[in-house]
Amino acid sequence: MSPTHSRRRAPRRVVVAALTTAAALATAGALAAANPAQADPSAKQSPTKDLQLLAINDFHGNLEPPAGSSGRVTELQPDGTTANIDAGGVEYLASSLRTARKGHDRSLTVAAGDLVGASPLLSGLFHDEPTVEAMNKLGLDVTGVGNHEFDEGKDELLRLQNGGCHPADGCYAKGRKFKGADYPILSANVLNEKTGKPLLKPYTVQNVKGAKVGFIGVTLKGTPDVVTAEGVKGLKFLDEAETINKYTKELQKQGVHAIVALVHEGGFPASSAYNHDCDAGGSTGLSGPIVDIAKKVSPEVDALVTGHTHNAYVCTIPDPAGHPRLVTSAASFGRLYTELNMQYDPRTDDIVRATVKGSNRVVDRTQAKAADMTKLLNEWQTLAAPVADKPVGYITKDITRNGAVESPLGDLIADAQLAHAKSLDSSAVLALMNPGGIRTDLVYAASGNEGDGVVTYGEGFAVQPFANTVNLKDLTGAQLVTVLKQQVSGSNAAAPKYLQISGGLTYTLDLTKAGADRVVTDSIRLDGKPIDPAATYRVAMNSFLAGGGDGFTELANGTNQLVGSDDLAALVDYLTANSSAAAPYTPTAADRITVVR
Repeated sequence: MSPTHSRRRAPRRVVVAALTTAAALATAGALAAANPAQADPSAKQSPTKDLQLLAINDFHGNLEPPAGSSGRVTELQPDGTTANIDAGGVEYLASSLRTARKGHDRSLTVAAGDLVGASPLLSGLFHDEPTVEAMNKLGLDVTGVGNHEFDEGKDELLRLQNGGCHPADGCYAKGRKFKGADYPILSANVLNEKTGKPLLKPYTVQNVKGAKVGFIGVTLKGTPDVVTAEGVKGLKFLDEAETINKYTKELQKQGVHAIVALVHEGGFPASSAYNHDCDAGGSTGLSGPIVDIAKKVSPEVDALVTGHTHNAYVCTIPDPAGHPRLVTSAASFGRLYTELNMQYDPRTDDIVRATVKGSNRVVDRTQAKAADMTKLLNEWQTLAAPVADKPVGYITKDITRNGAVESPLGDLIADAQLAHAKSLDSSAVLALMNPGGIRTDLVYAASGNEGDGVVTYGEGFAVQPFANTVNLKDLTGAQLVTVLKQQVSGSNAAAPKYLQISGGLTYTLDLTKAGADRVVTDSIRLDGKPIDPAATYRVAMNSFLAGGGDGFTELANGTNQLVGSDDLAALVDYLTANSSAAAPYTPTAADRITVVR
């Protein structure tokens, strides 16, 4: 049993913030009907209390404003066009949340996982201690766990919760001891295999001025498929909906009826605009795993705050009883937050479902920065500067990770890994890179004092923060064909994951076909020659892919493995060797894969 968690907030120093555009403040979705179990004829006369939830997800240690496309959101305009808005940065996020809380006596701030992991250098270099400290100052009340919280294994996750200096790196400055998270990190469906118990608390109850709200936190059941084997060693991941329903019953037995699920699994909205009306036309404009989960989660759960897919949505999905319920996500990297407003009925100790309204709000950069966050960032930036500011290469323009199938940055990373592989074994012929391992763009404009076109180590770290190694394996031609087909079949059938490929490998992707047939076997060439199914090819890939990650199970069957240096070192070495101030690197045309639509 988890005790009621009631924390006294420090008095808030409200930062006056400029409001974003009218569209940013427009309500993106609202429930139109109540759960009949809560519909009381006298509800209008009941002394209900206002309750506000502010939610974020997939922050990924983005303390500084994210660069390039990672630092923008798409906003739908009244005339139907779209505009891009620069957004994000913890100094602005703190200001936004503090402004949003004004006038709300009962406000809770929650998150749906992946607050840490895959973080830029300012946080990642210090094992995400800076992000935890920022979340403490931000006033975060509770978060669910995400898959990236397991990037460094369960012991490191426990340290982030409980505090203590890093076992290898120690404390980072004299007099600075890491105290851990002030907020509970919930992991209801993550069990310690030895004990059979949740690794961390499965739920918590927040009592805010008499309103008792229970929060249950789960991550996607498929976490072992998207995290290294070492990261989830000794852990078991259970079904999301079944786990939420189990602890919903436990909360109800304790008299807690207002319940919100924090689910690190998500969906794919019909529009990329954060303020798109997800329920337009009377049908759910959302697809993906969260839809099936939401339809199975107990009607006693009042809302689902979700994440993982880095998309923005506020959608209505019917609960198992057929009653509408909000499911929300605030994109990623602190560019948005979701505001949920509702009424809490003290007679039933429950949220009145019909009153729940939600919208996503932009964390715009026109408002004042939160001074305490600026101070925190300055402290960590001083510690990181000797490493972060070192120039490692030069580029002619932005090198983006954007691309429906192939991207210029994906090409660069694959080429860099092949070059590193060849330095270890001259028989290496190609490299494969998973798109999810590319976290942001390389931006031409200076982010500090280094000058335009200069790539610093910190910028490279933001692109590849996982500390994967570059591994070499032998694959037959038949296995290589299977790997390419796994991009669009098996676990990747619904949401394809297109591998980024090194120069010399080409093929055609026919999107008019279905499943594995979309990869045209006869088109696959290496240096202009057809792939021989019986031949052996020496292939470079990161350690995550080498273990069969992201659904590429055939890569795990490769043989004769050789482990090289880390992938960031490979990228840095390649940029240093292939660019200079006089001859900067020019991005590729990203035309190695021919796409038929």
